[in-house]
Amino acid sequence: MTVTTTGDLPGEVYDVAIIGAGVVGTAIARELAAHRLRIALVEASDDVGDGTSKANTAILHTGFDATPGTLEARLVREGYRRLNTFAAEAGIPVEPLGALLVAWDSEQLAALPALAEKAVRNDCHDTRILDADEVYAREPHLGPGALGALEVPGESIICPWTTTLAYATQAVRAGADLHLNCTAGAISPEGSDGHHEIATSRGPLRARHLVNAAGLHADEIDRRLGHTEFSVTPRRGQLIVFDKFARGLVGHILLPVPTARGKGVLVAPTVYGNVMLGPTAEDLDDKHATGSSAAGLSLLRDKGARIMPELLDEEVTAVYAGLRAATEHADFQLRAHPEQRYVAVGGIRSTGLTASMAIAAHVRDLLADCGLDPGPARELEPPRMPNIGEAFPRPYQRADLIAADPAYGTVVCHCERVTRGEIRDALRATVPPGSLDGLRRRTRAQGGRCQGFYCGAAVRAQFDEARANPAAARAEARR
Repeated sequence: MTVTTTGDLPGEVYDVAIIGAGVVGTAIARELAAHRLRIALVEASDDVGDGTSKANTAILHTGFDATPGTLEARLVREGYRRLNTFAAEAGIPVEPLGALLVAWDSEQLAALPALAEKAVRNDCHDTRILDADEVYAREPHLGPGALGALEVPGESIICPWTTTLAYATQAVRAGADLHLNCTAGAISPEGSDGHHEIATSRGPLRARHLVNAAGLHADEIDRRLGHTEFSVTPRRGQLIVFDKFARGLVGHILLPVPTARGKGVLVAPTVYGNVMLGPTAEDLDDKHATGSSAAGLSLLRDKGARIMPELLDEEVTAVYAGLRAATEHADFQLRAHPEQRYVAVGGIRSTGLTASMAIAAHVRDLLADCGLDPGPARELEPPRMPNIGEAFPRPYQRADLIAADPAYGTVVCHCERVTRGEIRDALRATVPPGSLDGLRRRTRAQGGRCQGFYCGAAVRAQFDEARANPAAARAEARR
């Protein structure tokens, strides 16, 4: 049960190596670690969830609008139930706000009954079509011209950062090894000694079975093993995050009527108290093009002006962009290659957050088809993650915590009300941050309206102090 960031990898042969520590890779590691297998989770970045997973639209989907009969539809439906249960156990912030698919013209309005019927086929039976009066009664700040909506009560917002971290934390505590700053290179075919050898930036890694959960780079890993069944085209989604003062404008997740390219531009609250507008859907060639563009932001503002004009009068806290691992296929690409003891996990789109735990269970079964005997599963103690959402009390609001430890009453980041105690705990956690960006995802420090302008020096000082003197930081954490 180790987390390593430097040095040579262990010389042992693992039962399973998983390439990619996003929300799906960490979920797979957690699932397999429950079977007492020796698991290696390798990640090119310095942190878990540092790729596509950190820029998710953060919606826990019911799967009401998935294509019935597809693998994605089944895994989203199953994953929704699993993740809801796990989130409650682990303290992952979730808010069940419900969604409204708003129809803005007669064609969209006519499409709502078919969407309601599709929801029933996806085992989602509580949707309801609202007329215009009901829509505006629910959302009085909606722009003019809405003709009706489909209500989906089960849709929720969730913290994608805490979800990935919770999976990784539970996997490591159960015995998995997490190797960061570890880029996977060439993969030698399975030899007579029964294991793969992966060349990495930190030396060779050996494993009897291999899982490719590399997200945007899953097709590249797949080709190293001789397969050409899918190609990843990065689909950029740009988003605008509005200040917390905008939160009172929006009561639901506001979705457009979906198209073949995705769910379109939405307006949704976040568990951190902000309001989000986006995403765009731009197919690119560059798997590193996570920058925002003037054209993309202009498009979002045009869409937002129709959905909720008042929102555009609010202050913008941040803009960001994420890349989704789109493929030429309309479904998840989960493929087992028993002759190679290899499972590919490709084409996982934005629904991958919701489906993650079900994907992990499916991959476990595919590995069994590849000859892995997982053995009996054990119940793992759920990690209790620090709350960084607004729906439950934060440390600065808890007199009991502050009385026991004044560090929880010492606010460092005033925009997000993050305390010295929270930062300290994150730096000494099972899976600590490797950067200030990772620290932000664990605590929200530097993520508010000033973007670290006022608190940046203090946050960095505490971060640097902990990294320079880990023994002292451990002692402080015990006090």
